[in-house]
Amino acid sequence: MNADPRFGFGSARRLSGALVAIAALWSAARIPAADTTPIPHPIEPPSQQAIDEAIDRGIAFLFARQEKDGSWGSPRRTKDLNIYAPVPGGLQAFHTGATALALAGMIEAGCERPDVAKSIDRAEAWLFENLPLLRRATPDAMYNTWGHAYSIQALVRMLRRKPDDAERCARIRKLIEEQVEKLTRYECVGGGWAYYDFNAHTQKPSGDSPCFVTATVLIAFDEARRAGIAIPQRLIDRAKVSILRQRKPDFTYLYSENHWPYPMMDISRPGGSLGRSQACNIALRRWGDKAVTDEVLVTWLERLFARNGWLSIGRKRPVPHESWFLVAGYFYYYGHYYAALCIEDLPPERRARYQDYLAHTLIALQEKDGSWWDYPLYDYHQQYGTGFALMTLVRCRRPSI
Repeated sequence: MNADPRFGFGSARRLSGALVAIAALWSAARIPAADTTPIPHPIEPPSQQAIDEAIDRGIAFLFARQEKDGSWGSPRRTKDLNIYAPVPGGLQAFHTGATALALAGMIEAGCERPDVAKSIDRAEAWLFENLPLLRRATPDAMYNTWGHAYSIQALVRMLRRKPDDAERCARIRKLIEEQVEKLTRYECVGGGWAYYDFNAHTQKPSGDSPCFVTATVLIAFDEARRAGIAIPQRLIDRAKVSILRQRKPDFTYLYSENHWPYPMMDISRPGGSLGRSQACNIALRRWGDKAVTDEVLVTWLERLFARNGWLSIGRKRPVPHESWFLVAGYFYYYGHYYAALCIEDLPPERRARYQDYLAHTLIALQEKDGSWWDYPLYDYHQQYGTGFALMTLVRCRRPSI
């Protein structure tokens, strides 16, 4: 697949000092008045039983589709148009990322059946063996960024699963530290992270960082930090500045650093940012950005559910960015998972409305086989989509009274 330079995959125009100054003023602006925010249509909230049943069906899907070696996904299913993935490294990165997301979803779902526990053990064994081998595929393709970030999140959940096994915990902590080191190595020269470098193919990537990739890594780093892992502060500072350079006054985010010359391109307008704003907002908030208030989170949750069709129209389309607002299918369950993190960050009394909308949205889209998927990606899409959906629906459960 030929990459389109408009989406951060081609030669970038470097920001001048004047643009950096403008970026600081721009990102300091506040969100417009709440009365401009679209309001979602009323829904019938799903019952807690319906949520639990959907989670159980998702677990059953992952249990049935787990590979013999304990992982999830493979490159076996292809189509006429496949996303660019140099072999073997590109596909190994997809494999690691999909396995990490499925594993994290299985652990969070909290099923106590012995056969599910054995399934999780097998996946953990695969991650222990294969994660140290994950590297940059080629000078231009760095899908490993996703694998390192989502593996950190899976490893943190593994720590919580058996906290009394000191030897196992030490091994997990070492693996997390190795992922942090690799993400340090693959940080972009301008800060943040990317999954392509179509610029200079340098050892330290010269590609333009898309805000959502950097947000994904920052959230993984936050989880690692909470688990007691040291994260270099300079990485955090540079990453935050990279995202802020892409933030607009209404907390819409540009697709990538090199979109500065055309900030009103469809993909950088609110409808195109629906799958990104959630991740960027919660990432910046968790790392101390006071501008991302509760009202910002609420405004973008309202937008997500009122304008959900702009994301949903892109689901299952085989060509990235061919939908309205240039939305790609693979933003769908990604965006809803980070919306769940935003909901989790709100005061308890403000969560229920959005938990109901989130559960209502995802339950209606569950496939007959129990999976969720949004973009045909070899044979990784149902696995990563189901992992995202499980972690999302878990956050829609209400505490028992």
